[in-house]
Amino acid sequence: MFKKIAQYYQTLRHLKWIQLRYQLYYRLSKAQLPAAPSSTNSQPLHLAPSIQSDKSYYQNRKFSFLNLEHQFTDSIDWNYTPYGKLWTYNLNYFEFLVQKDMAPTEGLALIHDFIRHEKQLKDGLEPFPISLRSLFWIRFLVAHQIDDSTIDRFLYRQLQLLYQRPEYHLLGNHLLENAFALLFGAYYFEDKAFYELASQLLRSELAEQILPDGAHFELSPMYHSLMFYRLLDCINLVDHNTQLFAVELSTFLRAKAALMLNWLHQLRFSNGELPRLNDSAEGIAPTAAQLIDYAERLDIEAQEQALGASGYRKLSKGQYEVLVDVGKIGPDYIPGHAHSDSLSFVLHHRGRALIVDSGTSTYEKNRRRRLERSTASHNTVKVGGEEQSDVWGGFRVARRARIVELEETSERITAAHDGYQHLRCIHQRQFLFEEKNIEIIDKITGDQQASAYLHFHPMIKPRIVKEEVVGDFGKIQFSKGAKLSLQSYAFAQGFNDTTEAIKAVIDFKEKLHTKILLL
Repeated sequence: MFKKIAQYYQTLRHLKWIQLRYQLYYRLSKAQLPAAPSSTNSQPLHLAPSIQSDKSYYQNRKFSFLNLEHQFTDSIDWNYTPYGKLWTYNLNYFEFLVQKDMAPTEGLALIHDFIRHEKQLKDGLEPFPISLRSLFWIRFLVAHQIDDSTIDRFLYRQLQLLYQRPEYHLLGNHLLENAFALLFGAYYFEDKAFYELASQLLRSELAEQILPDGAHFELSPMYHSLMFYRLLDCINLVDHNTQLFAVELSTFLRAKAALMLNWLHQLRFSNGELPRLNDSAEGIAPTAAQLIDYAERLDIEAQEQALGASGYRKLSKGQYEVLVDVGKIGPDYIPGHAHSDSLSFVLHHRGRALIVDSGTSTYEKNRRRRLERSTASHNTVKVGGEEQSDVWGGFRVARRARIVELEETSERITAAHDGYQHLRCIHQRQFLFEEKNIEIIDKITGDQQASAYLHFHPMIKPRIVKEEVVGDFGKIQFSKGAKLSLQSYAFAQGFNDTTEAIKAVIDFKEKLHTKILLL
């Protein structure tokens, strides 16, 4: 009981008062769509082509989200729950309206079906799905020049509800999504109240959430890509409809987009892939190539800035590229997408992934979720059987590791974190980068057993030869006395999609010297 109380305390003490206040307010007040207006004043907007979504609707009420398919027989259950809440959310986002082959008649039929089920809607009336659905409805209506008063009235009511209940209790990417949707609603209905709140939120939240090196502050390449995508859509909207509102917002949005584009360039490996850090999965956000192309079409150029505030460091040398995490796990008051991965790293060799993050395959509150966020699922060190950061409850973090030492040059990074201070232990890790070799020196203060992990990409088939890990990439050597084993793990290829891969587990005490010798 005392441990649980301490866990709750360590989790809640980092929240902002605004989160606690609105948690209470929203729990005590009921969300309800406002009454339908007698008429609406939708505007004939212009939008340049955006990014089309991947196919998720296959006609005849068949949907596929998160690698799980379902075909409704008689009618669509917009509250469908067997696949979990995230699947239900995706159904209610209506992102399929902007997939390549969506016929206007089919899209209209789906929207009207949703409207007919208004009284049965549950998750779909939460602020987050309202935000995404509003944006995709407007993009669809504008692209096909559809004027439908029934849709407009329902859309306006959704936006009114969102205007009344922005997600101040969650903040982070949720509040940004609210702001993006309200901006689209402001332009579509020429609504000054929507515009004022959207503009205020965008200025305050982007100023805080986009770090000086361009990273989104939740430190997930997937969420960075999603926020960048929405930001580009907003620039598209503002720049092509200058007759409706003042144009000053465009300058601010473009400056943030230039920073975010820089971070995307900095993090992307030479094969075009982004590392799967924190909560990241394939098939959720547009690819880096799609985002870069969209930014170019909007005449946005990257503002060059070295990696810094995000805590990631990326180095290319000879035939390898390595990315090291020497930063915070995420913002103190919203670490829900953070993992226990301090001082972890990702390595590419000759244009392919070699040592990888194990990825994210679920948001459900289950054993798999806990495992994927745990220390043992990352390329770092676990001490005394404890987590570096106490990740729990699906999206919560209690005690969390902080970087207490950082020294870096072009050839060396030395960092330490205090995630094990409750064990009277500090973990220090040093990286030494040579033309074909990487040396990693781990030091553990205190008399504790420790385990280091190296997760290989599924295409890599390492084996142990004479106490070394060998493969077509070269070999990896370890200190004498360390206990080495190869074990299988589930590599997340996407949500609800894992495949077997191999990880090295190295048990040691006090110090471990790892040398990666690449061919």
